[in-house]
Amino acid sequence: MSEISDPRQCRPHVARNRDPILDVLKRVLPPRGLVLEIASGSGEHAAYFAQALPALTWQPSDPSDEALASAAAHRDDAGLSNLLAPLRLDVTATSWPIERAEAIICCNMIHIAPWAACEGLIAGGARVLAAGGILYLYGPYKIGGAHTAPSNQEFDASLRSRNPAWGIRDLDDVAALAASHDLKLIETVKMPANNLSVIFSR
Repeated sequence: MSEISDPRQCRPHVARNRDPILDVLKRVLPPRGLVLEIASGSGEHAAYFAQALPALTWQPSDPSDEALASAAAHRDDAGLSNLLAPLRLDVTATSWPIERAEAIICCNMIHIAPWAACEGLIAGGARVLAAGGILYLYGPYKIGGAHTAPSNQEFDASLRSRNPAWGIRDLDDVAALAASHDLKLIETVKMPANNLSVIFSR
């Protein structure tokens, strides 16, 4: 009899960054409501954050079949009533399967995707977020056109060698794009490993 493969993905960087991210989320997210996670990947973040913040309802999403299967398996393991089944969501689509959310979080996506994905994320966030809603982004950024660490510069070169459309984004460009959709940059928080938490408000 053939063995059934485990669809759960486990990413080492998730275990490293989830607690620093959670510390920020506890402070900036609304006390209750729906949190839509974009590009959930393995689904580990959603399960961890849903357990830590039980008053919020967590909606993981991803465009990838493998990611959706992993997120669903982590959800089954977690057994949490506030963690919803993952949805297929392409940020570049002009309509999303979620019409309203109190917050959106997106970790480590916009540098490993074309700029059109960032444009879609911001435009979709503006459509979906309720007034006063929070858009939380996590990852590496350039500041004023410059990398914040040599390791980020090396990472950026590696990304661009894999796909010229990828690369670490400049915070000014992301903030300007967000402002054009009435999303105001309210805070940036320095995180471990030369990453940033970037928080916008609707």
